[in-house]
Amino acid sequence: MTHKQSYTLGELAELLDAKLVGDGRCRIDGLGTLSGAGPGQLSFLSNPSYINQLATSKASAVLIEERLSKDFSGNKLITPDPYVCFAHATGLFNNSPKAAPGIHPTATIDSSATIGEAVTVGANVVIDANASVGNGSFIGAGSYIGESASLGAGCHLYSGVTLYHRVSLGVNVIIHSGSIIGADGFGFAFDGEKSVKIHQLGSVVIGDDVEIGAGTTIDRGAIEDTIIEQGVKIDNQVQIAHNCRVGAHTIICGCAAIAGSVNIGKYCIMGGGSGAVGHITIVDKVQVSAMSLVSKSISEPGMYSSGTLHMKTSLWKRNIVRFQQLDSIAKRLKELELSTDKT
Repeated sequence: MTHKQSYTLGELAELLDAKLVGDGRCRIDGLGTLSGAGPGQLSFLSNPSYINQLATSKASAVLIEERLSKDFSGNKLITPDPYVCFAHATGLFNNSPKAAPGIHPTATIDSSATIGEAVTVGANVVIDANASVGNGSFIGAGSYIGESASLGAGCHLYSGVTLYHRVSLGVNVIIHSGSIIGADGFGFAFDGEKSVKIHQLGSVVIGDDVEIGAGTTIDRGAIEDTIIEQGVKIDNQVQIAHNCRVGAHTIICGCAAIAGSVNIGKYCIMGGGSGAVGHITIVDKVQVSAMSLVSKSISEPGMYSSGTLHMKTSLWKRNIVRFQQLDSIAKRLKELELSTDKT
């Protein structure tokens, strides 16, 4: 979709479903932060911590809640959720390159593959037998689409994406560079002398409107499929192991690692660097804070954390010694309580 790069505030108010307070003829050519925006740019206030920047902001207009609007004297677009409104505005000013549909002459496409209408296939792309690419999809340079893999309409694969055989994408899926979908899960059986490979017979099924960050890996299932449901957003360098199921609209932040056969519910958030051990279930609407390890199933919604907060190294070292002493302290306390009870 091609967007203009300049709008009047009146046009933006209509496009963003916001209430205009100010000059509707004011022209907006881009977006900026409150502290960094200049004339001709639209900014936003979603976190009240930045309210002191309103007075000095040079933005031509600000997306803002009604209750905070009195703190800005300039043009305003009033909306119940400025951050979501700003997200929609970034789509209007999207400056990503737009490639014309067509197949690059260096691409290799098997004769049995099905390519939809208005598809863009970049240089050195390989599309294997019986694969299908939906209408309006974009396949970036150097990407690989394995045998019998399928992409729904409007998918966008950046350069260097690999989809193994039989991987299935819904519509409007975005996968960033270097991601690998459908590699073998890490499955081995030890026979007493060596590890015997468990061949991974399932695949990966990805729902509509999923976005997957750069360098992320999602493994195929051992028998049944690994499933990523509709609207899931996965950050860069995330590992999702075989037979996991990630519920709709869940967010998994950068460098998280999810072990095999984990079932994550809908509307969850896995913080950056967090992890989950295998074969557990996390219910809907759970938020796991950054660097936390989920070591057992979570059966109630809410926020969960593990580990310790940062502190000066000298204090951390002393505390580690105390941690190692906790077991003996607990035993001595129990003995003291028992002796007190007897007296």
